[in-house]
Amino acid sequence: MTFNPDGDSSGAGDGFPGSLFVMGHDRIAYGDVPDGNQVAEITIPAPVISRNIEDLNTAEFIQGFQNVAAGHFTEYDEIPKVGMQYLNRPETGAKVHIAWGEHLQGEQIPTHGWFNPTLSAPDFQGEWFIGEQDVYSVNGYLFEIPAAWADAHTGGRYLATGRMRDGGQGGMGPTIFAYRPWNADGTPPPSGTRLEEVPLLLYENAYNTEDIVRAMNGYQHPDAWEGGAWLTTPSGKQAVLFAGTKSNGAKYWYGYINPNGPQYACVDADVTDFTTCRNADGTACPPQDFSGCCDANAGACVSNRGWWTTRFDAEFILFDPDDLAKVANGPMESWQPQPYATIDIDEYLYLNPPEWDLVELGWGDQRRTRIGDVSYDRQSGLLYVLELYADGAKPVVHVWRLR
Repeated sequence: MTFNPDGDSSGAGDGFPGSLFVMGHDRIAYGDVPDGNQVAEITIPAPVISRNIEDLNTAEFIQGFQNVAAGHFTEYDEIPKVGMQYLNRPETGAKVHIAWGEHLQGEQIPTHGWFNPTLSAPDFQGEWFIGEQDVYSVNGYLFEIPAAWADAHTGGRYLATGRMRDGGQGGMGPTIFAYRPWNADGTPPPSGTRLEEVPLLLYENAYNTEDIVRAMNGYQHPDAWEGGAWLTTPSGKQAVLFAGTKSNGAKYWYGYINPNGPQYACVDADVTDFTTCRNADGTACPPQDFSGCCDANAGACVSNRGWWTTRFDAEFILFDPDDLAKVANGPMESWQPQPYATIDIDEYLYLNPPEWDLVELGWGDQRRTRIGDVSYDRQSGLLYVLELYADGAKPVVHVWRLR
């Protein structure tokens, strides 16, 4: 999802200008849905504050779904991870920039591109790498860096890209790399180019160590930061926000939900090549927690396999851009910036998935995948946040106003 300040010029004039580019159903591997992840443009109706989801206004299509990435990122079709950012620069004109990956990535394949906002004529350009960075670190979300800050600290790289993958693959916390995917004359670089990047945030990779070190404070392996935005206010305040589903459990583990209650671990006992259960402080769970609780081969587990915890929460976390400037300019290491604030937003969510998705999403305190992407209307100070599975399988867009 990304905000388009130039969209819906004939809109209602209700204080919520512009439009949103959104993405539809994911591609599914092995030919099941080869043309998924199509993009559409929708209106932004006036938000309604109500706990009754039937009271909410419904967006309308400005442009219907189009397969803008047809023929691109074809290797990335098994649980795709995609970010988008609309950016209208004098050098290039209006473009929608895109980052693309998948859940498990076994080789280095290009991850970034752009397309035109006229979805029926996307003229896709790319695909490009982000320097020599691990693909697990770069292809989950995109957001705009304010031009003055980017000119001062990143050499005019106005796009931020990153990814937070559960398990610490790619980094034990969210990542940010600044990049610019055009030449001086505004033309796109050749496909396969490794774009020069400036790291602004990058924690230790779990592939490099078994220990929870050089990580975001409070990091746990089930964490999932799905969207980011660089917030600014008319008074000059700035913050970098990430939104996602944070593991705040007394324990977390790789395996399944334990049917006896969220306080009990249920590891996959067949996985022994890494520590599959940890306490909140990162130490290993007691030996009895590694015995497992179900036989997946017999279909006896109550959930799908993955990273679980005794408690998930939907959260915003805020970073100080001054810390990121210190990373860009050298005084700080990329793993040293830490969030200065955490905001729990669960009270605003509907958390109403269809019953058949609970085996993947979990339930109660163990409900994961609460928050998707976010996007920011800088001119109006409006933060758009996607809640996944809010109305059955359908998402809901929440709106916060910055003052």
